[in-house]
Amino acid sequence: MTTSGLAVHVINQRILPIIGGLAVAFFAATAQARVIVVGEGSVTVTPDYARISSGVTTSAKTVKEAGDTNAKIMTNIIQTLVDAGIAKKDIQTSQFSIEPVYVSPTPPGGPKLSGYRVANQVNVTIHQIAQVGDILDRLVKAGATDAGSITFLVSDREKTLDQAREAAFTNARHKAELYAHAAGVNLGHIAWITESSDVAPILDGEVRAMKPAERMPIEVGENTITARVTVGFDIAE
Repeated sequence: MTTSGLAVHVINQRILPIIGGLAVAFFAATAQARVIVVGEGSVTVTPDYARISSGVTTSAKTVKEAGDTNAKIMTNIIQTLVDAGIAKKDIQTSQFSIEPVYVSPTPPGGPKLSGYRVANQVNVTIHQIAQVGDILDRLVKAGATDAGSITFLVSDREKTLDQAREAAFTNARHKAELYAHAAGVNLGHIAWITESSDVAPILDGEVRAMKPAERMPIEVGENTITARVTVGFDIAE
């Protein structure tokens, strides 16, 4: 039986008193009695690089007009990024689309074509994280109509995650010992361990139509990397 991340199996069927608001059930579900708990550990770390999405959307009567205008502005945007010290390998097209635009509301007789819209978006990796605000300013001045989805990331995420894993296992053992003591049993060997993990980004926002004179304030903050483990402990005979 599992209750808020806790499952305890023993041979004798009985119910313990409520512990910390949780009723822990004991029952003969398996031949081997076990205590099963979920442990969680978190580590905070300052991001050391960022990724932003930017681009331009243009509209015109024809595909050629919309495309030519879009290409001109996009070329200027890419050159602006290069001039700011961004390597071309860190600039990657993420989306390109051409779609018809219809008159709204729909006139009698059905939709009427009024022109075309062309959108071109790129993902930009910024290794000098202090440049993020300046890069956003440059993009808007270069003609970007879209600049958003800013994500702050950690280069050595696995090392930080290992620290969170250790903390999660320590938390799991603490819970298991607590419940074993309350149940009047002793923990035995670890039967199995399973893991799930996630990382929470600090900023995933969107900036549109920012005036060139405005300065974009960007705060890096910290990322929290969390590991969760489910651990099954045998109960000592």
